[in-house]
Amino acid sequence: MTPLRICFAAYRGNMLCGGQGIYLWFLARELARLGHRVDVLVGPPHPDPMPFANSVSHLPNQQFWAGWFDRASLLPRPRPLRVFSPLNFYELAASYLGFLPEPFAFSVRALRAIASRVRRGARYDLVHDVQCLGYGMLGVRALGLPVVTTVHHPLSVDRRASFVRDQSIQDALGTMTFYPAGMQAFVARRIERVFTSSCASAREIERDFGVAAERIRMVANGVDTELFRPDPRARRSANEILCVGRASDPNKGVKTLIDALALLPRSVRLTLVDDDTPGSAARVRARRAGCADRLRITGRVSNEELVRLYQRAALVAVPSRYEGFGLPAAEAMACATPVVASNAGGLREVLETAGGGVLVEPNSPEALARGIANLLKRPKLRTELGERGRKGVESAYGWPQVARATAAVYGEVVEEARARRGRPASRTTSASAGRRRARKSNPPSAA
Repeated sequence: MTPLRICFAAYRGNMLCGGQGIYLWFLARELARLGHRVDVLVGPPHPDPMPFANSVSHLPNQQFWAGWFDRASLLPRPRPLRVFSPLNFYELAASYLGFLPEPFAFSVRALRAIASRVRRGARYDLVHDVQCLGYGMLGVRALGLPVVTTVHHPLSVDRRASFVRDQSIQDALGTMTFYPAGMQAFVARRIERVFTSSCASAREIERDFGVAAERIRMVANGVDTELFRPDPRARRSANEILCVGRASDPNKGVKTLIDALALLPRSVRLTLVDDDTPGSAARVRARRAGCADRLRITGRVSNEELVRLYQRAALVAVPSRYEGFGLPAAEAMACATPVVASNAGGLREVLETAGGGVLVEPNSPEALARGIANLLKRPKLRTELGERGRKGVESAYGWPQVARATAAVYGEVVEEARARRGRPASRTTSASAGRRRARKSNPPSAA
């Protein structure tokens, strides 16, 4: 395949900020290893060094959300009058009104940066947007550059989960305004391809965003199997469950897991990789369930420590109500650790593909407790599942395979762009087919 010139645009780039940071870093690295030239435009928190990239440019983001908790940091420093520049003021006002301003503001800054580079003679074969889908991406497309995006799952899924968490009408109104799902759906229907990581997520994107099925490409997430791997020297616990997930996110199902912990023998303990705060939802739930003494919350950990936790655990629980992919399940299996997961979203696909775990009914503490108890009583089965899962992840989810599959889709898009030069770009989108259906639930909005 002819080497391509690719520009990544990601509004949050650090691996600790979620799956999009992990995806950006590893996919860019593997594409560079394949010989493609990679430039990166990224917002804070910024990624780890990317020496394999042709260039990495940090785009500003005022992060005014922090200012509502620390008023001293509300205005930009050292020049506070910068708040009155149009995009900075938009971010401040949108934050104050309860909107999430980052995707739109970042997309406009990315458009400016790309347009400036093009004017100076830079050439790109395509732009890969990572889960932003701000209106600025349509401006990038108007420059004549094909645009693809990655959506691990549509924001409509997060919005539905937030409604579950809301406890008042005011909370529900905040949920309705916070998520820019309308903007993302509007943009997704007008770009060349939408990558996603599971068939379950693809169905959600088609239904909620109105994207034509033929424009969606299912290319699974990758796992760094060089980092996440078994260690024969590590001593496995016989009774420790590990869970990687935010208790504050209803989608992660941590409350269900803690209720399941209360049903298990007192020798069973749970280690939760999550921020440890005095008012942690996990600790509150554990106290109510009478198992607080069997819960340990690690706080944030390094990748190396996370690997050690996977290697020591008897099993990993992934009790999510929905996952577009389920990275902790894949990472656990890469470490030869068996998984008990909810039969929800993309988790079924990941476990059936890799073969390193069992599925249980979602949202059921009883079903989860039975699945965990069954594996804890059968060490031989745990070993067999661990070995099978490691082999399955290596063959299906290694980053080299993911990068090659992604580059193949890039090739499709580049060839189509060359073939259609001189014809209206709108003919190549799914906007007309999906507009009416998606508009009913997601009216376009910048906020």
